[in-house]
Amino acid sequence: MMMKKEDFLAAAQASISPITANEAEALLASGAVVLDVREPAEFYAGHLPSAVNVPRGVLEFRVGDHPALTDTSATILLYCKNGGRSTLAAHTLKQMGFDNVRMLVGGFDGWTGTVHKIEVDPSVYQ
Repeated sequence: MMMKKEDFLAAAQASISPITANEAEALLASGAVVLDVREPAEFYAGHLPSAVNVPRGVLEFRVGDHPALTDTSATILLYCKNGGRSTLAAHTLKQMGFDNVRMLVGGFDGWTGTVHKIEVDPSVYQ
């Protein structure tokens, strides 16, 4: 039987720890690693404060090479546009040995929809 995206998402959702934007705000304040798994153009247009960008498509290849992804015991907050990519990324990081992975419910859209702060790369407007 062929697996569909819904099958992959359902399996991933069973292993992740989703949190709301308000809970994510507390994680930001505590110094959690904030990982944006969207594509670079999405990231540069706006992202959560202190976020680092490692697109979902290269996540497995960048683990261990990126300074933010070397400590498997670090608290990591993942997000994407609306939750699909970050759900899969959170599941992948858990499979790779990261113990404290959280996923932002609603992703960047949910974050900005609740009027939380974002950062924009100034080079986008130059």
